Amino acid sequence: MASTTRTVMPVPRPSFLAAAPRLSLLVLLFGTLSACDDGLLSPAGPVGGAERVILLDSLAIMLAIVVPTILCTLAIAWRYRASNRRAVYAPQWAYSGRLELLVWSIPALVVVFLGGIAWISAHDLDPAKPLSSHRAPLEVDVVALDWKWLFIYPQQHIASVNRLVTPVGTPVHLRLTSASVMNVFFVPQLGSEIYAMYGMVTELNLQADRAGTFHGLAAQINGDGFADMNFDTRVVSSREFSDWVIATQTDGPALDDATYRLLLRQSSKVQPYTYRAVTPNLFEAIASGQLPPGEGPQLTQAGPGLDLRSIKEE
Repeated sequence: MASTTRTVMPVPRPSFLAAAPRLSLLVLLFGTLSACDDGLLSPAGPVGGAERVILLDSLAIMLAIVVPTILCTLAIAWRYRASNRRAVYAPQWAYSGRLELLVWSIPALVVVFLGGIAWISAHDLDPAKPLSSHRAPLEVDVVALDWKWLFIYPQQHIASVNRLVTPVGTPVHLRLTSASVMNVFFVPQLGSEIYAMYGMVTELNLQADRAGTFHGLAAQINGDGFADMNFDTRVVSSREFSDWVIATQTDGPALDDATYRLLLRQSSKVQPYTYRAVTPNLFEAIASGQLPPGEGPQLTQAGPGLDLRSIKEE
């Protein structure tokens, strides 16, 4: 009986599957580089620079385990491959004190080094610790609202919404609270995100060493308008900051108790604007609960953004 021989032809892999690893590498590389332009790896101040050093040092320490582990895995797989007849199989081997010492000492050192970095940096970069500078810090009070940011300048007696303006090279001392749910204040290029909570006051010290506009955001999911709860951090020269303060003091409404209650209304995508005057101790009244809190997230979809610039003084 004659037998038939079947030839199995290899099925070619689709071209897009063959190119997938390359595409993934390109996407990862592009995403990494694009994030460096306005993210943690492109700091604009001493706090952000110190945090970048911590990230890179921690990465280098962890690579001390990751890289040798990958290399050893590849080396063992290559040596004990099926075609290597010289590889010795030793089923009776069970223990090596030297190998155990090596296996456990390296992770232990990594934990010690990472713990040391975390301990030292936690004290050096304490958010409430004043920054060393020959200039007096600029005082700014920050209130997280639904879904916008209120910045009060108690020394200049002005306020702004969704825009933080600071002079370059000057430390900024921020006091933060929330008029609604818990939130997180974060300017990635300046560093040190920190929580803002209702009925509490937290402190943060930042500084920008170069002029520019840096992206600020809410890093805590807190309702329908969370995605649009962003603000600009404009860092300008001392003269430009003085000009901005003078211009602000001569235009716009005043922020008093009644205006603040209107500001509490939920709104999103609010364009930046300013208040020419602020009621004294308004921040303290908000933080202590003397003024009513915001509504907080609702089950229904938030309505369109409220144009608060149309609010005029009665």
